[in-house]
Amino acid sequence: MTYLLILAAYAVLMIAVGAYVSRRVKGSGDFFVAGRGLSAGFLFSTLLAANIGAGSTVGATGLGYRDGLSAWWWVGSAGIGSLILAFTVGPRIWRVARDQNLYTVGDYLEFRYNRTVRGVAAILLWLGTLSILAGQLIAIAWILNVTAGVSKPVGCLIGAAVATIYFTAGGLFGTARVNALQLIVKLVGFGMALIFLWYTGEITDSFTRIQKVGAIADADAFTSFTGIGAPGIWRYIVLLVPSFIISPGLLQKIFGAKDEVAVRRGVAFNAFGLLLFAAVPALLGVLAHAQFPDLANRELALPTLMTQSMPLWLGGLLLGAIFAAEVSTADAVLFMLSTSLSRDLYQNWIDPEADDRRLMIVVRSTAVACGAIGALLGILLESVISALTIFYTLLSAALLLPIVAGLYTRRVGARACLFAMCTSVAATFLLERLSNGAGYLNIPSLIWATLAGLVVMVVSRK
Repeated sequence: MTYLLILAAYAVLMIAVGAYVSRRVKGSGDFFVAGRGLSAGFLFSTLLAANIGAGSTVGATGLGYRDGLSAWWWVGSAGIGSLILAFTVGPRIWRVARDQNLYTVGDYLEFRYNRTVRGVAAILLWLGTLSILAGQLIAIAWILNVTAGVSKPVGCLIGAAVATIYFTAGGLFGTARVNALQLIVKLVGFGMALIFLWYTGEITDSFTRIQKVGAIADADAFTSFTGIGAPGIWRYIVLLVPSFIISPGLLQKIFGAKDEVAVRRGVAFNAFGLLLFAAVPALLGVLAHAQFPDLANRELALPTLMTQSMPLWLGGLLLGAIFAAEVSTADAVLFMLSTSLSRDLYQNWIDPEADDRRLMIVVRSTAVACGAIGALLGILLESVISALTIFYTLLSAALLLPIVAGLYTRRVGARACLFAMCTSVAATFLLERLSNGAGYLNIPSLIWATLAGLVVMVVSRK
């Protein structure tokens, strides 16, 4: 009950901050791109808060519980992708967005290609993005289940409600401010937890226990950053690096930067933050395995460690950090979904003459609907990582070639782009099914599919 009260108090605080700053939201420009006034600091905090979510905490700790320190590559690959984004795609697409007054990645695709490309990309994005929203809500549900005995369905509904309420109040302008608060809570919570575990000797004792007990077949691999081997590392890199270069949720936050310097610095600092943070869940997973080797669900490793190995005050602080992680990413996903649906579908196809007031009503209504659908999917899907894998695979297959080609060459037209998108997506899922997710020749299916899409794009270019 104490943990539940801590969560309730923190949720109320986030909603209150979101409601307070929402008073400064004057229209869609503030809601979609924060008035294009985000400094490097605000861009850094809103990106890092969004990126340290369910996959980077509950999911990555679960991977650490299963694979050891080599789980670093899950979050580390996201950091590598973000570093590339900071100095390539990010500044370039920001300039286009500023010059053409673009709000969403869909706006960019229509500007660069045509409405059809925008529509197809939007449909694929909606399908994949709902799965990542579900992943965040599953993580919240696991936390609530361990700390307060709340069932998974109820936990998903609670998480969806909190994220939806404060996002619909202030959009990007509001969430950028709330994300700054969330990032502070995350860094303090995880930092204090590591200090406590080191001070009490839990870290050294856990590594000693793993080496001596013999419960793990290959203890050396478990405590190595390369323990999953080259194929496993390569799979994480292929899945996550492209996704963090072209994710609409990240690019649309970049659209809100005040200048190009803010883009480079904000995104780069976010990348370095991810590269450093990547070791935290991997280490916590190792500690959880040493202390609780028989967990039925590896994604319960983090909440179990929090409640069983830490005093109440620290467990409560870490709980707030974890809850902040999941909710901040959930609101980023709602931002991606609702802005795309309102601009790419409603204003582009249904009511092109919609005024600013009508657009704001639609974007908030779609956020509520997406929150409800995400909660339903969270109830149905089994794990955080499975939900995120669906999203990252579809995201890279659908958008990598159109966005990169659009920014770096004028020779690719709408027809070539459509053919490449359809080829990459279809080939990815066909090869994944035929190979049972293993790929061919130790090369992930996504690489083969992207190469196939690239060939089709080159052959059919104008």
